[in-house]
Amino acid sequence: MADPSSYRPKPGEIPDSPGVYRFRDEHRRVIYVGKAKSLRQRLANYFQDLANLHPRTRTMVTTAASVEWTVVSTEVEALQLEYTWIKEFDPRFNVKYRDDKSYPYLAVTMNEEFPRVQVMRGQKRKGVRYFGPYSHAWAIRDTVDLLLRVFPVRTCSAGVFKNAARTGRPCLLGYIGKCSAPCVGRISPEDHGELAEEFCDFMAGRTGTYLRRLEKQMMEAAEEMEYERAARLRDDIEALKKAMEKNAVVLTDATDADLIAVAEDELEAAVQIFHVRGGRVRGQRGWVTDKVEEITTGALVEHALQQLYGDETGDSVPKEVLVPALPDPIEPVQDWLTGRRGSNVSLRIPQRGDKKALMETVQRNAQQALALHKTKRASDLTTRSRALEEIAGALDLDSAPLRIECYDISHLQGEDVVASMVVFEDGLQRKSEYRRFQIKGFAGQDDVRSMHEVITRRFRRYLAEKEKTGEWADGEAPAEDDGRPKRFAYPPQLVVVDGGQPQVAAARRALDELGIDDIAVCGLAKRLEEVWLPDEEDPVVLPRTSEGLYLLQRVRDEAHRFAITYQRSKRTKRLRSSPLDDVPGLGETRKQALIKHFGSVKRLRSATVDQIQEVPGIGRKTAETIAVALAQAAPAAPAVNMATGEIMEEEEPVTTAGSTGEPVSAGAPHERRGQET
Repeated sequence: MADPSSYRPKPGEIPDSPGVYRFRDEHRRVIYVGKAKSLRQRLANYFQDLANLHPRTRTMVTTAASVEWTVVSTEVEALQLEYTWIKEFDPRFNVKYRDDKSYPYLAVTMNEEFPRVQVMRGQKRKGVRYFGPYSHAWAIRDTVDLLLRVFPVRTCSAGVFKNAARTGRPCLLGYIGKCSAPCVGRISPEDHGELAEEFCDFMAGRTGTYLRRLEKQMMEAAEEMEYERAARLRDDIEALKKAMEKNAVVLTDATDADLIAVAEDELEAAVQIFHVRGGRVRGQRGWVTDKVEEITTGALVEHALQQLYGDETGDSVPKEVLVPALPDPIEPVQDWLTGRRGSNVSLRIPQRGDKKALMETVQRNAQQALALHKTKRASDLTTRSRALEEIAGALDLDSAPLRIECYDISHLQGEDVVASMVVFEDGLQRKSEYRRFQIKGFAGQDDVRSMHEVITRRFRRYLAEKEKTGEWADGEAPAEDDGRPKRFAYPPQLVVVDGGQPQVAAARRALDELGIDDIAVCGLAKRLEEVWLPDEEDPVVLPRTSEGLYLLQRVRDEAHRFAITYQRSKRTKRLRSSPLDDVPGLGETRKQALIKHFGSVKRLRSATVDQIQEVPGIGRKTAETIAVALAQAAPAAPAVNMATGEIMEEEEPVTTAGSTGEPVSAGAPHERRGQET
């Protein structure tokens, strides 16, 4: 491990100008490439106190043995040079895309005498028109097969073409009408070139002209009673429409745009791109990347743009690029894209309308891609076993923690405070064992105190179940088991809490108070992914590539998701609650009938029992129950005399029918307490 001060440049050596810098290790391998508006200011950030650096940045500067830089004129040049060096050196600490495969394009070789339609990958060639990219080659072939009825352009290879010309016999496509057979002279090079141009125009989105022309020809053929020709034209129109349906219009005005979305967590990010050409989604692609450096969403977008357009020029770079976050600064990136295209490129965040709606779809795809990647990684048995072993080693456990429970606290500004408990057994989710809690011991926001309460309640139930089954009875037979699953009977080997040292200390204290000393406790702090242990001043830092850290992160994220889902449902229910919810036996139909009849709960509250009875389906007893419930739910409302149905003044005593004379007055709102589920 190198000391960064050993290779730190001397003061004044680093120029205060735009440029690109490279960190090299002791073997002279480039391990990181970066760009800067000011090399002096940017590089100074790497040579500060190691304790102030992000863990990943700290690892990089201690792995490096030297740093060098190249001065450029503008930030745009820096962006281009950074991309070139990343492609050349493949540095280990830069963002890397796992899926950089070559996506297939539909290509038309307009640079040949007889243009050919084919699937192409890799480097683009001059004089070839490209459409796409597509996710799969078969999607291109399906589209081409439909279009060849109307635009019978050559699709054969050079060898097949020459062989057909030598023998004077076209291939099968020439016989069935899906090729104009230029190989045997059925069409001139000029006419075939014009046919290829029409094919390109249709693929570029100019579809209306051809459909109208074919429809006119079909009608003319029908009027001239050439029914076979009219039927063939009808089938051609259907083929074109079917090809258009495969690429449904998502944006109006024949928009050309690329939409980029990013889904990320602390360790990984998924990037999804939708290519929209002529208002239609022509292709989709995506990557999953390790976040091997501290990086913002805007920086991830910038790397995605470099990956996407670094080797593209002309129309391959669209007029509009929509992103979830803008690079900082945006001007060099936008100028670089404009230079690649040769005309102005708009880089922005969609705010409303169809483009924002489509961006939300792209975002969902990115989130699903990241979730699928994590699921595939977690489903591997060998990987899960290694993860559990790494956790046991890092936390100094006697054995691998086959059952892990994680707890998280969720609230909104101190209201609706809830907690979640999720369970992972053998590295996999055990959703039937999930539990959720409402914080009952106090009101307000205190995550540490909440964590202590939840851990206490959960393991108090565990001790109760343990005592019930007779595990503590010395020499006695265990109590009978009724066969039902025990909700809290199974102890974990490891308790994980979402938080740092205070939350860990609260969980450990709760277990100690219950006399439980055989369950390990740790906390995972979200900001730096540090693992905290009880009574330890310094955290355990697992390697970024550790499967153990990855499993702990998945457990923590699942607890957070489960907690916030419960908290949101409680908040929504509270905001939508009505005093009528507390009336026993009153269903949604009769609630709606009451509101429809009176217009509001306020008017219903001021109604007499007789007036409430006028609502269809409401009897005398139900009306009295409703009046009482509404009176109890309204602190400032006057009381109800159940003997007469009259609304009395607040200071007058009121007696209930059949009661002992105690008044039924408006008290505090009914407080509803949930139980652990």
